[in-house]
Amino acid sequence: MASAASNIPGPARHDSQGIPMHAPGRRLTTATNPHKDIHPVPEKSHVGPDIEAYKAAHSDTVGPHSDAWWAQQARDNLTWIKDFSIVRTGGFPSAEELKEDNPNPPSTLPITWFPDGALNACYNCVDRHAFKNPDLTAIIYEADEPGEHQYITYGMLLNEVCRVANVLKDMGVKKGDTVTIYLPMTWQAAAAFLACARIGAIHSAVFAGFSAESLRDRILDCGSTVLITADEGRRGGRSVATKVIADQALKECGDANPVKHVLVLSRTGSKTVAEQHFTPGRDVWWHEAVSNVPSYCPPEVMNSEDGLFILYTSGSTGKPKGILHTTGGYLLGALLTVKYVFDVHPGDKFACMADIGWITGHTYIIYGPLSLGTTTTFFESTPVYPSPSRYWETVSKHGLTQFYSSPTAVRLLRKLGHQHVQDHDLSSLRVLGSVGEPINPEAWNWFNEHVGKGECAIVDTFWQTETGSIIVTPLPGAIETKPGSATVPFFGIETEIVDSMSGKPLEGDNIEGVLCIKKPWPSIARTIWGDHKRFIDTYLRPYPGYYFTGDGAGRDEHGYIWIKGRVDDVINVSGHRMSTAEVESALLLHNGVAETAVIGTADEMTGQAVNAFVTMKPEFSYDSAIEPALIKELVLQVRKIIGPFAAPKRIFIVSDLPKTRSGKIIRRILRKIVAGEGDQLGDLSSVAEPEIVDVIKQKVADSMSA
Repeated sequence: MASAASNIPGPARHDSQGIPMHAPGRRLTTATNPHKDIHPVPEKSHVGPDIEAYKAAHSDTVGPHSDAWWAQQARDNLTWIKDFSIVRTGGFPSAEELKEDNPNPPSTLPITWFPDGALNACYNCVDRHAFKNPDLTAIIYEADEPGEHQYITYGMLLNEVCRVANVLKDMGVKKGDTVTIYLPMTWQAAAAFLACARIGAIHSAVFAGFSAESLRDRILDCGSTVLITADEGRRGGRSVATKVIADQALKECGDANPVKHVLVLSRTGSKTVAEQHFTPGRDVWWHEAVSNVPSYCPPEVMNSEDGLFILYTSGSTGKPKGILHTTGGYLLGALLTVKYVFDVHPGDKFACMADIGWITGHTYIIYGPLSLGTTTTFFESTPVYPSPSRYWETVSKHGLTQFYSSPTAVRLLRKLGHQHVQDHDLSSLRVLGSVGEPINPEAWNWFNEHVGKGECAIVDTFWQTETGSIIVTPLPGAIETKPGSATVPFFGIETEIVDSMSGKPLEGDNIEGVLCIKKPWPSIARTIWGDHKRFIDTYLRPYPGYYFTGDGAGRDEHGYIWIKGRVDDVINVSGHRMSTAEVESALLLHNGVAETAVIGTADEMTGQAVNAFVTMKPEFSYDSAIEPALIKELVLQVRKIIGPFAAPKRIFIVSDLPKTRSGKIIRRILRKIVAGEGDQLGDLSSVAEPEIVDVIKQKVADSMSA
């Protein structure tokens, strides 16, 4: 990637043709954005005071001389049981190495970091901080009901982790075994993760919103002998039948069921579960089991490259991919990104509002903050329960200093109005972050103005389950930000934007291609559980010599990176390529639009056509009789902002969009409905409000027949 310019100008007001940057008549290329405002850096931070400081720091972390930097970071930030003498081995295979007749195929050229070193992830996350200050708050547990919260100290966490570890050992779990965790967002989930790490077991966390079928598939794939779950979960004022779903999953495993023991957390104290869904001899209550074991368990000595966890992510084949992360490199990546991306200092209270069932929860709720010895947050509820002020009440109550959430959540809260923010004291906040998908500039600006009050750094982060930790991001104190841009590579990351067809690097600025990474970094996944060939074919074979992120990206005139979304979320209309995020951003400029999801569908004339689903703000009232006129207005807006080729073929105005419980829009459902495959939607258990799917089906059917 071309380095960012050293002297970024102030906010541009006109383009080269004299058109104001925000004017509706400005035509944009796919590598530009209508919001070019540049926001200054904070005065106090770990990196700074400007981009030159970032460049100098970044140069030490890449290239053949960078081993010394990584060795120092690993020794300064982690506690090693056995020191390492080798920093790293391996790399991304070349085209020659990927040939079928190669006598040394890529599977024999592993990527490793600190391969002869030994440590324990749990010791690094708990023991060393508990020994230093046992009364320091490790976890703020904000339960579903606003009046219920707990502060869990490092001393308390160490005690619970050791007891759970001893329970697992009594159940026969050994180093290298797998344990499946199917828990709601309770603080005990951290104890379950860390107990596995303590004894050398590999944990496989499954999002508690997944169906019995999804849980079954993951248990069978990794062969867990122990399942950790709860009687019920709580979310948005409602109970979730967690244990009932778990029982169904185990039943569906049939004769192949590897699970011999189920450890059950009593979250709600459900009598129904206790009386009807508890199998004596297999099921054991968490609170009873931990009361019968010693309060200390020595940590297992783990090689840096020993497995830490498996996390399943969707695959194009329909079979989930079990991404394997190892111990030393992953832990270092998690720790450093929390420290530098979120500018964490002693005494901070870090809050990531994700779920522990996803990689964001693994890295930025558990392993990153706790390895750094800071206070982390478990948020069990939703942004709107019991009111749209819930996030901001939580920030004010606990004095949170960093706040990390999804663009979807920000857009939802923007839709509901800033009046829910303004009456809460958010002065403790210093850094706001977004994760999960590119954040549109309108949401970015709302986040900045109404939550950050124009005084917080905003970090728009890009990373994946496979990367383990953030790889492209602004750094507070060094990088001036642009709404919608992920900006620059993190330490140790060398990005390359390559031509999607030829695989050759694209030089210069104002270009667009696919985003690749040149060299391995510590937290990169090592393989897909039980299928290393699939790992090679998915991430390393498409562009030999690189790691392929699967995302399109642009580089602007200042060298900043703009993530365009998954390559399969790029729409090609009559040869014009555009990202769905770009069209969504154009629609959101309308003063009545609250949220939108854009998809591409097959079109006989143009190859693909743009289809958009739009929700309107509550205060934007209109008569249904004028809906055709409103749709025409929205189409014209996209034509004006991007160009005629981007005009949506259809716009569906709906009351809501299908989302997961974590707030992410499920676009595959929209694609199938528009494609006439509404009867082939598959498992809808992850949809937070399933009834909205039928509403959208009817809307699309009515529109198509009109």
